[in-house]
This record gives sequence, structure tokens and C-alpha cells, in this order.
Amino acid sequence: MAVDPFRFLGLAFATADLLLEIDENGVVTFAAGAGQRLTQTCDADLIGRSWLGLFAEADQPTAAALLAGVEDGERRGVDKIGLTPDPDGECRLANLSAFRLPQIAPRVSCALTLATGPATQRVSRKLFDRTAFESAAKALIEASHNSGPDLEVGLIEFGGLDRERKRLSPEAADALDLRLAGALRAEAYGDAAAELGEQRFAVLRRKGDAPDAVIRRLTRVLGAGLEPTAQTLAVDPKAPPTRLMRALRFALDDFLAEGAPGAANLSDVLNTSVRKTVAEAGAFGAMVDERRFKLVYQPVISLADGRVRHYEALVRFAGEQSPFAQIRLAEELDIIEDLDLAVAEEAVKRLRSDRGGQLRLAVNVSGRTIVSPSYVQALSELSRPGDLNGRMIFEITESAAIADLPLAQRHVQALQSFGHQVCLDDFGAGAASFAYLQQLKVDVVKIDGSYVRELTSSGRDDAMIRHLVNLCRELKAETVAEMVETKAVEDILRRAGVDCAQGWLYGQPCSEPTPPTRSAAAMAARRVGVKETWG
Repeated sequence: MAVDPFRFLGLAFATADLLLEIDENGVVTFAAGAGQRLTQTCDADLIGRSWLGLFAEADQPTAAALLAGVEDGERRGVDKIGLTPDPDGECRLANLSAFRLPQIAPRVSCALTLATGPATQRVSRKLFDRTAFESAAKALIEASHNSGPDLEVGLIEFGGLDRERKRLSPEAADALDLRLAGALRAEAYGDAAAELGEQRFAVLRRKGDAPDAVIRRLTRVLGAGLEPTAQTLAVDPKAPPTRLMRALRFALDDFLAEGAPGAANLSDVLNTSVRKTVAEAGAFGAMVDERRFKLVYQPVISLADGRVRHYEALVRFAGEQSPFAQIRLAEELDIIEDLDLAVAEEAVKRLRSDRGGQLRLAVNVSGRTIVSPSYVQALSELSRPGDLNGRMIFEITESAAIADLPLAQRHVQALQSFGHQVCLDDFGAGAASFAYLQQLKVDVVKIDGSYVRELTSSGRDDAMIRHLVNLCRELKAETVAEMVETKAVEDILRRAGVDCAQGWLYGQPCSEPTPPTRSAAAMAARRVGVKETWG
């Protein structure tokens, strides 16, 4: 039976807008279809041109990696790759597929089809960071539950990447990073590829190839200088997306901390993490219940007269200089309220043991805890004798975690009715700070140390603090600057009208409330950049 070549063309055009053949040098040797529509160039004029010129600059590394990675008898594709903008600057996206037929190798057959949906082209050639990756993965996983493909998460580590980057010139290292980003995007579904750090990367991809095939392609594209390893975790199409995203976060945490997890799918990762979480929560709860922590005290001084206004009580666990890891764990497990209450109870004991009755302490309360009725009720009972009036300040930390601002404000008012002051901590760290200040009627605002530390080198931060001080005065709230480490910064804060200051210029946290000493400035000089915190 004679084979009509036009039949094959008809079948091909049923699924593609433009057919291309590319040689081993990346040059177009055949073009047929809607070349003018997709590339503003007629089919005949495409022949002899570099095929990378068909694509937007940011997507050229992905197209190059796709072509270099496809094996004999294999078909691979990339969804929504950016085409070169038209003369009006219009963004157009296309789905690209490539097939290497052994009989015509090393030439590769390619098909381009205009993609549907909004055409938003990539601006940066860099990979996603973790936050952007999780956001993209969430959208793609939710969409795949309706009509999308089966997906899996690829966890990839490039042994020797840091060594190779250091060995190369800056220009060559940048070129390597572009090839690496292109290679990972060529593996990804919906552009979901990320650099996590520590030579580790993640991609969300169509389920299919074994990890060995992924490694083989990456090695072909990037060269033998790197040593990639890969593991894939299947995305269960029947599992709720919220559960899958929780599992993905656990998987990425474990991958960064310990390398690829020993699991076959995200559900297994979640089950293992839940068991680990239960154990960690139990251990942390026991530590809090048994009071296996101590308080240390750092002075907060008045910039007007140099006297101590109060001390911040900071928590320390056995053998730890910083409690950051434990506090973060408690916040992630949503058991921070137990610690917040335990610290408040210990602070109350210390206040009641003070014979002079002049000691004032500030303690931290998480944004998660401030909306808890049981926490406020417990403080009501602690405060009932009335002997603590004006002697305790509650600093709201992690304000971004406040789920219900009106409820938080009611609890702020309750604490104030017990005779306590309330402070909004880390003000300025995050775009929502002014919204919190608008809705939470606090007595004190603590300016985030990231602004304070740069005061001698940034006029913008200086101006911002002056405006913040004026705003707080109108709201009848005092201001405290943290991370004050030099006399020059102190002078700027005093001129700006800041009320109080805290930092290594005045003293390190001590096991007993200790007034500032003359040696405090010398200690600060050795500790520039350190923020004392309990979480």
C-alpha cells in the first residue's frame, strides 16, 4: 500500500501549529506550518536559522536543555514556553515537544502549538525560590485533581556544584547556572522548578521517567563535572490537596536537613513526619511542663535619662545560646501557647520575689497565642491579686500569625485591664505592620532591629524611624529600638525622639536583672549584628 506523505502532514498538523527539524548544531533544517503566525517569519525563511532565536531570551536555556536531553526513540516536551515577542511586544506562549527518531539522528523533530490561557512570559531566568515553588505547586496540584496529568515531585542534589562554581570564572559560573536552570525547567511541569539551597533542587513534573533517566539527561546537558542524584515522590491524585501540600513542605524540610527521604510518595512522607512530629511535640511539652528552661534578662533603658525602664525576660533551654529552633518547632506544631504561659508564670514568680517592688519585666507572647481565650483567662487569674499593676509588658511576636485581629484587640484590652502594658514587637518587619498597628491599640511599639542596625549608613531608615516616632506619639504609644550596638546609633535614635533602647550597647542577657555597666559598649563592639531573642 502506497503511503501518502500528505496524510502524515495532516495528522501532524492536527496536533501542532508548526513542525520543525533541528540539526546537531541547533539549526532549523525543515519548517512547515504556521511559521508566520508563531514567529513572524515564513516557513522558508526559518530554514538555516538558529532555533533558539524562536524563543524568548529567558526561555532559551530551557529549549536548549530539552533538545540536548532527548534520547533516541524518546519524546519530551515543555508546557508554555515563551516565544520571541512580536513587534508590538505581545507575549505568546507555546507548548513544545521534541522527538528523536533514530533513523534521522542526530536531527530532532519538534512541534510547536500555541498555548491557551493568559500569556505571561518569564522575566527572570532564575529558578523559583522555595516560597514561589510551593505556591506554583499548590496551584498545579489543585488543577491536576480536576483534569490534569499524574504528577510527582523530583528531589535533585548536585554533588560538586559548589566546588564547580568556585572553580569557574564568574562568567562561566553564571553560564552554568543558566544551563542548570534550563535543564530543570525542561524536566518540570508548569515551570515549577526551584533552588532550595545546599546544592539541592526540587521540580514538580509529570509522572513517568525513573530517577536514573532524569540523572542521565541532566548529566548530558550539564556535563560530567556535576554528580546529580534524584528521587521522585508520587503525588496521590486521590489525596486532598491540603494534605499533599503539608506533605510537600515536610518533604522539602527533610530533604534540606537530611537529604532525600526514604519514601515512595508524598503520603508516606506525611505519615513519617506525623509520627516524628508527635514525638517532638511530646518531648517539647514535657520540657515545658517540667520547666526545663530558664529566663535571662536584658535591660531596656530610657534614652532621656539612661535609667533602666524594664528588662526583657528571654527564654533559654538547657545547653542553648539561642532558643530559635525550639521556638520555631513550637510555633509549627501550634503548641507555643504552653511555653508562652509557662514563661509568663515564671516571670510573675520573679516579680513577686522582688523585695523592692520596682522590677518591671517584658515577656513575649506569640501571635498565635494572643488570640487564645484560655491564655487570657490564665493571665487573669495570675494577675488577680493586683500586685503586678504596671510591672508587666507583653510583647506580641510573630504578628503575621494572628488569625483574627479583632479578637486579638479584645485580648489586648483584657491584658491592659489587668494592669499590664502591651507591645507590638518587630515593627516594620513585613508589609502588614501598619495594619497591625492600626487595629491593635498597644502601649509600646518596638522598632525592628533590621532598621536600627543600618541607621548610620541609610538615610532612608533614619527618615522612616522619625516618621514612625511621630505616628506613635499621635497614637500615644512609646517607642523602643532594639539591636542598639553603637553610640552613633544611640545618638540618632535620641535625636529622632525614640523613647527607649535595647541591645548590646547596654548589656548582654544575664541570669539576674543587671543594670548597664561601663563595659557594655565594648561588649557591643564584639557582638555587632546579634539580636537577643527568645524565638
